[in-house]
Amino acid sequence: MSQFTLSRRHFLGATAGFIAVHPFSAHAATNQAHLRIMETTDLHVHVFPYDYYADKPRDTVGLARTASIVKSIRDEATNSMLIDNGDFLQGNPMGDYIAYERGMKEGDMHPVIQAMNAVGFDASTLGNHEFNYGIDFLMKSLAGADFPVICSNVALEMGGSPTQDKTLIKPYVIMDREVTDGAGEKHPIKVGLIGFVPPQVMNWDRRHLEGNVMARDIVETAKAYVPVMKEQGCDLIIALSHSGIGAADHSDGMENASVPLAAIDGIDAVLTGHHHRVFPSSAYDGMAGVDVANGTLMGKPAAMGGFWGSHLGLIDLMLERSGNEWKIVSHTSEARPISKRNEDRSITALVDSQETVLASVQAEHDATLAYVRRAVGKTDAPLHSYFALVADDPSVQIVSIAQLWYIEQMMKGTEHEGLPILSAAAPFKAGGRGGPEYYTDVAKGDVAIKNVSDLYLYPNTVRAVRVTGQEVKNWLERSAGIFNQVEAGKADQVLLNPDFPSYNYDVMDGVTYQIDLSQPSMFDPKGNLVNADANRIVNLMFDGKPLDMNAEFIVATNNYRAGGGGKFPGAMGDTVVFEGPDTNRDVIVRYIVEKGTISPRADANWTFAPLPGTSVLFDTGPKAADYAADVEGVTIAPAGEGPDGFARFRIDL
Repeated sequence: MSQFTLSRRHFLGATAGFIAVHPFSAHAATNQAHLRIMETTDLHVHVFPYDYYADKPRDTVGLARTASIVKSIRDEATNSMLIDNGDFLQGNPMGDYIAYERGMKEGDMHPVIQAMNAVGFDASTLGNHEFNYGIDFLMKSLAGADFPVICSNVALEMGGSPTQDKTLIKPYVIMDREVTDGAGEKHPIKVGLIGFVPPQVMNWDRRHLEGNVMARDIVETAKAYVPVMKEQGCDLIIALSHSGIGAADHSDGMENASVPLAAIDGIDAVLTGHHHRVFPSSAYDGMAGVDVANGTLMGKPAAMGGFWGSHLGLIDLMLERSGNEWKIVSHTSEARPISKRNEDRSITALVDSQETVLASVQAEHDATLAYVRRAVGKTDAPLHSYFALVADDPSVQIVSIAQLWYIEQMMKGTEHEGLPILSAAAPFKAGGRGGPEYYTDVAKGDVAIKNVSDLYLYPNTVRAVRVTGQEVKNWLERSAGIFNQVEAGKADQVLLNPDFPSYNYDVMDGVTYQIDLSQPSMFDPKGNLVNADANRIVNLMFDGKPLDMNAEFIVATNNYRAGGGGKFPGAMGDTVVFEGPDTNRDVIVRYIVEKGTISPRADANWTFAPLPGTSVLFDTGPKAADYAADVEGVTIAPAGEGPDGFARFRIDL
């Protein structure tokens, strides 16, 4: 038996007279065996079907739910393996609670490891987020795993080639197993698993990794190790690629390398992840080297099981034995969901939780609930969004400040270090169709983790783009499209365009500017250019001087905006210079924890340009009256009741 063999569990199922639901099993001949490879990926500590930020149950997440699909497959399959593809240790408040509050001492069990042990994983690889809390925390957490965790391209010491590296953990594992064929006969098989993580971890977690480990290119590492694994007798090699599905052509150090990885001779199947998507799915239609219909990358079967336990990736292999060798004669791939979204956008759970998995982390779940409900910091000013669309706003300000704080760290040591950094953020809870109570409202004083979901509704990740001064101006022109054009000297005109969503109204910190509402908008609500000569953004200044249109800037934002969401100039997907592995929510929490007390007071870096004798009306939540007198840069007065429970206010321009 190999030294890497898992002694705790072998393939489940009957040994003879085999009856199975899946057609592959039903058609397995005497010399054929059906092997089912199950995959979770990007669990991010989501064991319970619960949203800790919102502090309520959620049917779309949770390993306890995914475990029910695992059980059903094991019940029907003669031969199966369950593999995790990384990013299990960090990503929700339970992970932060363990890292920042409870800690990991020698002998402690990490709750996600406890849950994975309860489900019965056969192996896992490292994802980039495993390094977020440092190497010591990682190694103490892995010590509790009843399964091997592997990663081939992170080394404590580099040798002349990848196979000569002293890796942080085992680069691969070879499992001596038995599979049962269609006649009920058992046969030996050596299954090799090799793990990979994006080499960008060296940038993303520089403070933990620099001087301690080094990372190699994924494809280069695979080309070195796979022949060694074949020489050691592997019948089947599965790549555990915590790397997304990207370009087909390999480039050195690429982050999303699963397609060129699949092309390597000797790799038989690829489990992929990191992208927080599903494969096979239409999200990857038309990409080079990707066959969605057949579920393959470069002709090799592949799967990506969503994220947070939302899906179970599944690769079915029909193996045929010829002499002492196995070969894949047919295969299918799919990703099975734990829930479905209905036409009315409601969610229906498709499976129940496995009680044994819930029980394994019940104590930590309860402790996490107490943690998210308890203050992790303080704010010396109220955080509300009642005036987020008409004035510089504290709820947007704290998001912008936290993004700026994070991107300043991430730019250190890169070719972009030294460029001025701006930060763009938009209000998410700003009334509209959400109603008169759909606003952020956190009182001055204690801030709990669950308040962060009120500040930032979506699980976006942080990104940075590199743009010119002209693109900064046009970005703001696009944002200013939320306002109707007004007539100078006229009273009580409607300010806001109801067809313009608040999440596309970016405020940019790091510059000062005014918005001239007498000018037409340069863009329509969809982001289409309609008035090329329009000039709403006036007195645009950086560092006290008029903004240089040819100067270059880094803008901190999120993946939605940076990838083209909202069609903003300078943010169409081609200017991205940094893709953060962290969500904006996590960054806000880290910022609050580190600072202790935050000061999100709006600094009125933007205002409306004066238009004497002109006034505008806007509707907001009734509770806005408590804060109206304190809004900087604008004079706001009550103007009666608005429709549908809203309150109306007037601004004299």
